[in-house]
Amino acid sequence: MGFGFSGVNHIALVTNDMETTVKFWRDLLGMRLVLCMGRKGYRQYFFEIDERNLLLFFEWPEVEQIPAKDHGVPVKGPFAFDHLSIGVRELKDLFQLKDTLEAAGFWVSEVVDHGFILSIYSFDPNEIPIEFSVQVPKNDVRKKPILKDKHPLKVTLEGPEPVEGRWPRPSAESPQEHRIYPGEGLDYFRG
Repeated sequence: MGFGFSGVNHIALVTNDMETTVKFWRDLLGMRLVLCMGRKGYRQYFFEIDERNLLLFFEWPEVEQIPAKDHGVPVKGPFAFDHLSIGVRELKDLFQLKDTLEAAGFWVSEVVDHGFILSIYSFDPNEIPIEFSVQVPKNDVRKKPILKDKHPLKVTLEGPEPVEGRWPRPSAESPQEHRIYPGEGLDYFRG
């Protein structure tokens, strides 16, 4: 199989205050603002995490700020997002982020050792739970997966690799229309 995945292109989050959001992600954390699109009552801004990953914020002025919720703590009722973890290259980067966030008045956890990553936890101005993590090189689960659930699902026992044949595949004989439709932002790139 394989679709040529290259990582997460972007993660889309929501704010009702783009100005404060830009000041936090661009000015405090140093992520370049690489694309700004919008119109009255709606805008979307992209921040560059690194050369392959982007963070997007939609600004919806009427959206209510989410209630504060600690990372990984279960909740009841409808819910779709727990927290965003952004990787850093080295441990010194993690400590620098901790110092930077604290100096700016944001709460930041101590560095937590999860065995495969070391992490700090905080919240952005929109109360979005954020984590910053550095890989523990000797315990890289991408290279050596660890599937040690004490109560594993049957599907987990099949191992880490994708299982072929579980889902129907598109038929080579069935004609499909492959079209590209105009979307938000296209006008910004037309001459």
